[in-house]
Amino acid sequence: MNPDRLQDLIYRGMGRAALKTGQLYNAFRPSGNTNPCAATNRYLQLRAAFNATDPRFVRANTYGHPVWYGVFDSAYTLPGDYLIEHETGRTFFIASQPPLLPVVTVLAERIVSVLRPAGPAGFGVQAYGGVEIATASLLLGNWPASMIEGGNGGGARYAGDLPADVRLTAFTLLLPTLPGIVPRVEDLVEDDLGRNFVVSSAELSELGWRLVVRQVAS
Repeated sequence: MNPDRLQDLIYRGMGRAALKTGQLYNAFRPSGNTNPCAATNRYLQLRAAFNATDPRFVRANTYGHPVWYGVFDSAYTLPGDYLIEHETGRTFFIASQPPLLPVVTVLAERIVSVLRPAGPAGFGVQAYGGVEIATASLLLGNWPASMIEGGNGGGARYAGDLPADVRLTAFTLLLPTLPGIVPRVEDLVEDDLGRNFVVSSAELSELGWRLVVRQVAS
């Protein structure tokens, strides 16, 4: 069978399954570096269902697993698009749409902004030489993302720490591919819970960006 024809049949089959099992979602396609789910970016309404990498829908997801398989007609969607449930606001972004395979999505439970700090303002007597948030440039604003506790060295302690010393932990931050935007080490991250982070590593794959961010004191 022609692979294009087979893919079209899969699209239709997933769409019909979603009509029976899915909820109503709005699809958004980001058009800038802020507010990707603004009303002006909505381009489609569709039925969609999501399972915890189990097409039989017989088990729920667990802690630390933000990846879900999407069941919907993906003929009109693209990696990087967002799907938001009409009733609850539950938000996913599409990480990958591999041919003939399930659509890979990520549950985005946090809203983050990413800033790039400017260089030191100067040096010498009474001149501040550190990062000033007011002069940082905005890379991403109000961007839905997945943020899961845990990362390289998160929460590690030094041998000289006192028993009451607390080391702020690391988180894994998942974002879709961002055309024209490349996060890098030492970028700053703020989330909707008022927490602050600094990027300690940035990895780009076919599924999007995976950042390790270390929490810092506010």
